[in-house]
Amino acid sequence: MTHTARTAGAVDADLASLHSSPEVVDHVAVARLYGEPLFALPQDLYIPPDALEVFLEAFEGPLDLLLYLIRKQNFNILDIPMLSVTKQYLVYVEQIRKRNLELAAEYLLMAAMLIEIKSRMLLPPKKSADGAEAEDPRAELVRRLIEYEQMKLAAARLNSVPQFGRDFLKAEVFKEQALAPRFPELHLSELQDAWHDILKRAKLVQHHKISREELSVREHMSMVLKRLQGRRFVGFEELFDPASGAAVLVVTFIAMLELAKETLIEITQAEAFAPIYVRLAYTPG
Repeated sequence: MTHTARTAGAVDADLASLHSSPEVVDHVAVARLYGEPLFALPQDLYIPPDALEVFLEAFEGPLDLLLYLIRKQNFNILDIPMLSVTKQYLVYVEQIRKRNLELAAEYLLMAAMLIEIKSRMLLPPKKSADGAEAEDPRAELVRRLIEYEQMKLAAARLNSVPQFGRDFLKAEVFKEQALAPRFPELHLSELQDAWHDILKRAKLVQHHKISREELSVREHMSMVLKRLQGRRFVGFEELFDPASGAAVLVVTFIAMLELAKETLIEITQAEAFAPIYVRLAYTPG
């Protein structure tokens, strides 16, 4: 998170430069207000207090700020000069407290810890019950700073590793691999034309015998499958017998459509306008 603070000198300098600007230069507008040209700066120009700000260093938390102050001045992290570091830390906390009190709360907690450590260092050290030297009041803070710095360096190393989607993209190539040869698609209009040719040939054979017969689609489906059995391809016209009459031809055609719907047969064509062939559907072993 980035914290900001105003500088009065920067604001005064910009105000002076604005008032020193010429009102009109060769009748060119010095500014535009809602799309309308402005040929002179208004005398009552008001600049809000937050208009001009100076961006300070960005810190991710109190430990990050404390580590920055130590490394910037080349202090030994194992022997931190608490007075100097605490003063600099409090100056920064005071700046962000004026701007964002809620954000400054966690920094104030660290400030209280620094003051406590400094107070403990001013007191004479107390030996433990077994006569060992008392632990340095800065030991816990040093341990946290070292751990934080190690994690920060590890995160920086990980961030430097090229990442997919950020630094590079994966090349993708689509390669179609078909197990069986692909034939041109058979359009419905071509199938209709072939059927119309069958009907025209059937009309050439006239029958005067009137009879009533019941035709089974399932029976003709079995007949079509038997005629295709053991043969690689069969011409579309070969499956129809014009002499059997229009009714049988219709039932045979419906049987073929049912077989194709149930993917038991395939109706193919080698190329456009080529003869239409029928074969049994290929089933992988």
